[in-house]
Amino acid sequence: MSTDSDIPEDLKYSEDHEWLALEGETGTVGITDYAQSQLGDIVFVELPEVGQQLEKGQVFGTIEAVKTVAEVYAPVSGEVVEVNAAVQEGAEVINTEPYGAGWLIKIRLADAKELSQLMSAGDYTALTAGI
Repeated sequence: MSTDSDIPEDLKYSEDHEWLALEGETGTVGITDYAQSQLGDIVFVELPEVGQQLEKGQVFGTIEAVKTVAEVYAPVSGEVVEVNAAVQEGAEVINTEPYGAGWLIKIRLADAKELSQLMSAGDYTALTAGI
């Protein structure tokens, strides 16, 4: 179980509270522990189809919690190469494992230069501390 201070150092972060783990030219995307804690009990997630092209900053899905619905934004541009079926079947895993089994999509990066526009763990920690 993660805590509010659990921000993995090896990931990149967006201002919209998504994280990205890079493996070669593919990035795994999910929402941060901070984001899931703000949403509360997550009950449903809607994700794009494999093959969909996304632009950086584009809404690619929604996460429904008991009291709210939040949009999820692509932290980088690229093609969706995998969607996490496990979160579609049991969205609550996002609450318990936001950086693990609760990942959302895998995206093949269109432009690696966009990575430099994402935040480090330290910068993201500072962002969430100011909220």
